[in-house]
Amino acid sequence: MSGDGYDRHITIFSPEGRLYQIGASMCCAAVRVRSVARARPNAWNLVARQTDSKAQVQRLRYEAHEFENKFGYKIPCHVLAKRIADVSQVYTQHASMRAFGVITMLISVDDEKGPQLFKIDPAGHFWGYKATSAGVKEQEAQNYLEKKIKANPAMDYEATLHTAITCLQSVLSADFRPNEIEVGVVVQGQRFRKLPEDEIEAHLTAISERD
Repeated sequence: MSGDGYDRHITIFSPEGRLYQIGASMCCAAVRVRSVARARPNAWNLVARQTDSKAQVQRLRYEAHEFENKFGYKIPCHVLAKRIADVSQVYTQHASMRAFGVITMLISVDDEKGPQLFKIDPAGHFWGYKATSAGVKEQEAQNYLEKKIKANPAMDYEATLHTAITCLQSVLSADFRPNEIEVGVVVQGQRFRKLPEDEIEAHLTAISERD
């Protein structure tokens, strides 16, 4: 039996037990991830494609604003991750909705829990990580990051940046120029920022000289 009759209603499972539109959303989210969209400069940030990601960013801002108005302090990263995962999961239950083709990564430095990194997929799953990836070669990147984290679990700022860049270089089998990649950093006591090209070039040079 073809999946055509099941694509239009994401609340209907196929004979194989699959929700086709969830799979389609996961594939869509894995096509390309390049831009770093600022959601709140001092709380968390999102990495995603445009279109669906715009709606996701608006929802993130809304949830953060409502939480701060209600409780008087900024929403913790893990609370926001769970809330957005719950909302994403609801989108898989109604025939009038479709899942967003967005993989969301939330990064922050919590006052109590320290550095936090969460990833939310279109099906509403969310997990906490020390390092993670998203995209076409996600599994290759995950394997690379796992090896690096096991070898050096307490990375400093520079080692973390270099690991992220070399991970991309490794899985894509490419050497980058400064204008070909974007690097965003979240550091305790500072706002989120994107590194300028001269800083990226300095890190690329250091990586090249080290290798």
